[in-house]
Amino acid sequence: MARLPAGIRFIISFSRDQWYRAFIFILTFLLYASFHLSRKPISIVKGELHKYCTAWDEADVRFSSQNRKSGSAAPHQLPDNETDCGWAPFDKNNYQQLLGALDYSFLCAYAVGMYLSGIIGERLPIRYYLTFGMLASGAFTALFGLGYFYNIHSFGFYVVTQVINGLVQTTGWPSVVTCLGNWFGKGRRGLIMGVWNSHTSVGNILGSLIAGYWVSTCWGLSFVVPGAIVAAMGIVCFLFLIEHPKDVRCSSTLVTHSKGYENGTNRLRLQKQILKSEKNKPLDPEMQCLLLSDGKGSIHPNHVVILPGDGGSGTAAISFTGALKIPGVIEFSLCLLFAKLVSYTFLFWLPLYITNVDHLDAKKAGELSTLFDVGGIFGGILAGVISDRLEKRASTCGLMLLLAAPTGTFPFSAPLPPTAMLLLSGALVSGPYALITTAVSADLGTHKSLKGNAHALSTVTAIIDGTGSVGAALGPLLAGLLSPSGWSNVFYMLMFADACALLFLIRLIHKELSCPGSATGDQVPFKEQ
Repeated sequence: MARLPAGIRFIISFSRDQWYRAFIFILTFLLYASFHLSRKPISIVKGELHKYCTAWDEADVRFSSQNRKSGSAAPHQLPDNETDCGWAPFDKNNYQQLLGALDYSFLCAYAVGMYLSGIIGERLPIRYYLTFGMLASGAFTALFGLGYFYNIHSFGFYVVTQVINGLVQTTGWPSVVTCLGNWFGKGRRGLIMGVWNSHTSVGNILGSLIAGYWVSTCWGLSFVVPGAIVAAMGIVCFLFLIEHPKDVRCSSTLVTHSKGYENGTNRLRLQKQILKSEKNKPLDPEMQCLLLSDGKGSIHPNHVVILPGDGGSGTAAISFTGALKIPGVIEFSLCLLFAKLVSYTFLFWLPLYITNVDHLDAKKAGELSTLFDVGGIFGGILAGVISDRLEKRASTCGLMLLLAAPTGTFPFSAPLPPTAMLLLSGALVSGPYALITTAVSADLGTHKSLKGNAHALSTVTAIIDGTGSVGAALGPLLAGLLSPSGWSNVFYMLMFADACALLFLIRLIHKELSCPGSATGDQVPFKEQ
């Protein structure tokens, strides 16, 4: 009998369960990347809604002077509601406040909606809830761009569009985190979710490139195309998303496989045998998490502590106040408030800052700003790896926040080249933000005090990210108010916010250092009963 090809041997080396997990990992990655892809265009288009007018003004002065001497015709006339400074009503001197109000409208609605979204989402099928949110988000993202094609210059139209879009986008985060939490256990959660959370930066990069392609010629398409992509991904979600392993009968029973199917599951069976021979030795916390990763423990009760519950079914959803009582939820939520304030200020204002300071056009500024998101990819993964290795989530966040503070002086006035500063700032700013919204939220949402109540994950995730979204709303608003007095004031504000984020972690860092692994309560070793 002929030997199987190497590619086929590789495919069958993975179990059915592992292929499903890989599929869900990739699918949820793409789904949430599309959400961020639709959020990025507004930051790219700002430079087109209000153009840099100084060069035009100087040219007009010279042209008028020449006209008076030569008697030439007057300068060209522009269509109604359009000026050399951009698109009305953003062509006036108060454009920064108006653009800041647009950001605030979206993010404030997002923050308020997030608290409700987690509670609603855990009571509805994830697939339906997420599909609705993506279709609605795609529609309202495209609606903003239709203002260009229908020549709409009402500030209220753009504000209302942003508010509704912010509300419907809250369906995304609790849904994808809950789905991923159902499929993946706590073993190496920092690394897995650090890699997975790069969807934020990938979405921002793709959004910048797509919006930048049309921004100078037809900025309406900078919104219509991302909106169509989000809606299309909503249809993909409806057709393919699997909420829980039990829905496809993925078994958590550790059974013996043939040699051709030797895999991670079989290795866990061997680990179980080792545990039987070491009854008096405390169970390694990571191994316990791996053994219980499918939600139904098949391990003998003499060897591990089995949390009650069956992975989410038959357990009442946790209350809002009950979720707040979980150790660490309040501290990490307040830390994320300031960390997200910094991150979203960069997200919404970095391209305009580059345009104003380096006098680049909107397209080039958008492309350069993607370096910040590239740094964010590495920062999120690095934070996950370090926190897994040290088993200290709060300490990892604190270290990165401390290192991020000096980068507040930022790109074009720093000793390093702007590209290097953008990459470094992106890594240090996005690292803590990524770790808290993924691994920390999942740790707290499956805290041992919940006794197996998987329904808490959506609520805890929504509380943490909702509180962070308050900061995300304040950051761009404050940037809009402070930037007219000088961009240096914006970066002083960011440095202050960074220090506040670190302040709220001090107690948890002290707890981790004095009792390793205790800040989130997930890595404390369980002793055999």
